[in-house]
Amino acid sequence: MTKLTLTNHIQTNTTVLENEFIDKYMVNANGEYVKVYLVLLRHLNNPDGIPTISQIADMLDYTEKDVIRALNYWKKQGLLDYETKHAPSPEIVNQSAPVPSIEQFRSRKEFKELLFVAEQYLGKVLSVTEIDTITYFYETLGMSADLIEYLIEYCVENNHKSIHYIKKVALSWHEQNITTVEQAKSNTILYNKNCYSVLNAFGIKGRAPAASEIAFIRRWNDEYCFSLDIILEACSRTMNTIHKPDFNYTESILKRWLEKGVHSTKDIAALDADYIKEKEEKEKKRKVIASSRTPSGNKSNTKANNKFNNFDSRSYDMDDLERRLLQQ
Repeated sequence: MTKLTLTNHIQTNTTVLENEFIDKYMVNANGEYVKVYLVLLRHLNNPDGIPTISQIADMLDYTEKDVIRALNYWKKQGLLDYETKHAPSPEIVNQSAPVPSIEQFRSRKEFKELLFVAEQYLGKVLSVTEIDTITYFYETLGMSADLIEYLIEYCVENNHKSIHYIKKVALSWHEQNITTVEQAKSNTILYNKNCYSVLNAFGIKGRAPAASEIAFIRRWNDEYCFSLDIILEACSRTMNTIHKPDFNYTESILKRWLEKGVHSTKDIAALDADYIKEKEEKEKKRKVIASSRTPSGNKSNTKANNKFNNFDSRSYDMDDLERRLLQQ
């Protein structure tokens, strides 16, 4: 049997390929695309720069269109980006070299550590979709690793391990310009207080708010800009009117107050006073109209319509009638 000896030579001229690329991307990619990617990676830190599209085509014996198709593929995968410069003539005679970003190769140590932490919180190995979503938080939304870690921790503590739910919270924080853990904690403390106050006002206890309920409360706070006391007043009126918790009914109350320009409980009291006054005026008008339709004079003189009133009453001699019957 031939003896196989493995040796480890440390070389300065080496190209390191991450396992993530092999496990996640290479298995689904066309072989020609993989070769183009390896060439780019090979020249990433080359002092002479990355070769042009035509040079890559010559190295691999491809057409330039083949190289461009490979670049477009990896661009869609989010691993690199490139630009093309056009000459004045209709044909593309000089194209700039693709410039992959080290960040886009996902070689950051902190990002790998973040994925590990996320797996610990979620209690499982991350799926491709979950990795892509966390990458989106990190690269596109520009969230720091610490903020993403707190995001996942916050959602898991509230019994939400779905990556879709976590993404909704991340987008909400992004819209509110929350960029630090401190800002996120301040926001969640206030937010949790409002959520559970609303649930208590509805008599709902022992559970976290549902996603649809959170959407309502977030709109009342962020879009309508109502304070907690106004929101709780609307909840109280909902329970007093329909005797059950109904976020849609409360939404209708708050939306009407928004249209009326309510900013405080004093504004609500003023609206209530106007409503009562308007109702009393309508009642007065109704009574005036009703009295104008009633005939004047003594009610005792008013004769009820009766179909027998048109007949004259008759009198009979009962003794005479009895005598005639006996004779017969």
